[in-house]
Amino acid sequence: MTHRRTVLITGAAGGIGRAIVAEFQRQGWQVIGWDRVPYPESYPKPGWFQQVDVADPAAVDAALQRVRAHVDRLHALVNNAAIQIAKPLLETTLQDWDTVQAVNVRAAFWLSRQAYPLLARAAQEGENAAIVHVASVHAVATSANIAAYAASKGALLALTRAMAIEWAPAGIRVNAVLPGAVDTPMLRAGLARGHLAAHDVDAQLAELAQRTVIGRVAQPHEIARIIYVLADDHWSSFVTGAGWLVDGGATARLSTE
Repeated sequence: MTHRRTVLITGAAGGIGRAIVAEFQRQGWQVIGWDRVPYPESYPKPGWFQQVDVADPAAVDAALQRVRAHVDRLHALVNNAAIQIAKPLLETTLQDWDTVQAVNVRAAFWLSRQAYPLLARAAQEGENAAIVHVASVHAVATSANIAAYAASKGALLALTRAMAIEWAPAGIRVNAVLPGAVDTPMLRAGLARGHLAAHDVDAQLAELAQRTVIGRVAQPHEIARIIYVLADDHWSSFVTGAGWLVDGGATARLSTE
């Protein structure tokens, strides 16, 4: 068994996920990465990568059992896995709705619940124990044709508060990060939902940039750094139950301005 600080990151092969992996590795943590797709060969891999569909509770349980065979505690869990289905509500099917909720909310609940003993063990030894949920600015302010995703991220933010309350006695801090526009494949794919005036991707990204106070969209590493701060109690020991907006000031500006 190893006592090196260990983090489990879901959605590790995605745009933000790869940046989270890189940030924790840069900080000297042992990284376990999960994703339902293979990890891209062009990126440095986590110390240990498992191909896991987090929407499947049995797959989560089996993968976590393999984790327990190698480590007896987790110091952080980052629930980053997410999918986005961009459709008007009247075109959203029950299957669409359930698929989004299963990946974005249910998986975070189930993995956190099942990983609780590993996190609690770290806390009992006086070590770091934290969960960071990657929610979205859509949890607090949204737009057209993305209701299932927005609802899932709102639920994840509420879950963050509830989990923080219940697990504080065990020494586990629970927080959420709410990214705004981040230049990732998910963002670029979602630009087709028709909420912007521009038509081509570059023009749409430029339009999004102008809707922030900072005047640009975020890069994945900027979100990863905030996640690391919330995961490491050296920086955030008195922060729990919080939802940190990381949106370049987009929600600070009145829509009527």
